[in-house]
Amino acid sequence: MQIYNSLTRKKEEFVPRETGKVSMYTCGPTVYHYAHIGNLRSYIMEDILEKYMRFTGLDVKRVMNITDVGHLTSDGDTGDDKMLKGAKREHKTVMEIAKYYTDAFFADCTKLNIKTPDAVVPATSYIDEFIRVISALMEKGYAYEAGGNIYFDTSKLEKYYVFNDFTEEDLAVGVREGVEEDGNKRNKADFVLWFTKSKFDSQELKWESPWGTGYPGWHIECSCISMKNLGEYLDIHCGGIDNAFPHHTNEIAQSEAYLGHEWCNYWFHVHHLNTNSGKMSKSSGEFLTVSLLEEKGYNPLIYRFFCLQSHYRKNLVFSWENLDNAKTTFEKLISKIIPLLSGTDEQLDKNEYDRLMNGFREALDNDLNTSLAITAVYDVLKSSANNFTKRELIGEFDKVLGLDLIETAKKLAETPAVEIPAEILELAEQRNNARKEKNFALADEIRNKISSLGYEIKETRQGTEIIKK
Repeated sequence: MQIYNSLTRKKEEFVPRETGKVSMYTCGPTVYHYAHIGNLRSYIMEDILEKYMRFTGLDVKRVMNITDVGHLTSDGDTGDDKMLKGAKREHKTVMEIAKYYTDAFFADCTKLNIKTPDAVVPATSYIDEFIRVISALMEKGYAYEAGGNIYFDTSKLEKYYVFNDFTEEDLAVGVREGVEEDGNKRNKADFVLWFTKSKFDSQELKWESPWGTGYPGWHIECSCISMKNLGEYLDIHCGGIDNAFPHHTNEIAQSEAYLGHEWCNYWFHVHHLNTNSGKMSKSSGEFLTVSLLEEKGYNPLIYRFFCLQSHYRKNLVFSWENLDNAKTTFEKLISKIIPLLSGTDEQLDKNEYDRLMNGFREALDNDLNTSLAITAVYDVLKSSANNFTKRELIGEFDKVLGLDLIETAKKLAETPAVEIPAEILELAEQRNNARKEKNFALADEIRNKISSLGYEIKETRQGTEIIKK
């Protein structure tokens, strides 16, 4: 299997340190709000990676953190803690916010067929571990105290900017343009390992430490959670491309300073989901969630299918029109699978099975090319193999793709046909057109008219259904 390694900036054969076993770490969500579908694109692609590794026979242990403290509104160690910001917004405690949005995140993952990692660790449960590692970094001379906070000293490293060729002078003060300089730092790139009460008196969650009452910085949590659960050597670390700097850069710096050796061999970064107006974010005004997709009548697996049609290292542009195109394509694919449900007495065509399976594996072995993996499904449908062989292949492919292809085809095949009047069908078509044009007010008006005529529009995983009341 060839994977693009962000650390070396080239595709490499993936070889785990221990034969047959993979240690994988995933940067989890900061649970101060719902995850938007841009966040979830990363988790979908990481899910594909994990499932494909398991599919090839590897024993994968995957660990994810839950950031419920320490992640500030600026990556430059300034601003409010995001969790505190969420608590103020909703007039709840930080832990109430954390519980609610952690549950919401995993509910979204379930709808998208994203497997829950083997270990999920909230940052607040590892405070003692953070303090232990920070203390060790201070003893080794890699950290210092200034202004009541503990900073990592990047000047002690031979190379800090490991994911690019930037020098310190290439970057703005801190790590983002417009970030106010922290006068406590010895170097612009230094980052906070521990905040004390002297910095953020409004912080709700605080713990006693050798340096005063305070709370950990964002970056230290992933290093400690990974090392505690996966050991001193990590095979592959996953996350969105926006985490490469500074978050993952800082993880490498503090982990290797603490361990005294190389930490992680492969870095897997998923690129952005954009809208026509630019990168998607919670503050951009277009906050798209799985729940919103459902409210608009889309099965969440349509979004998963939409993501799989593009390569994870390419920016993907979301629009309702693009999602509608994915929905249409998905429904046509399901309609082609339905005929395969017959032919239960047939025997497996081993030659065709092996040939077509090789095509699927070659696609994913080539830097997780999910677009070609979808093409492999169509290759099965077009092949000369019998229905039983095709069904077996698609069922195996779907262990990785996670699109419920056979299950959806079965449900659709079992749905009894109902003769719908031409007038209702015409109204339904008008409603679909209104939705495509983003005229949701008109779509709702047409839905109400259909309802008044004794029929109900229902959105299901198989698409739009018209049901007589």
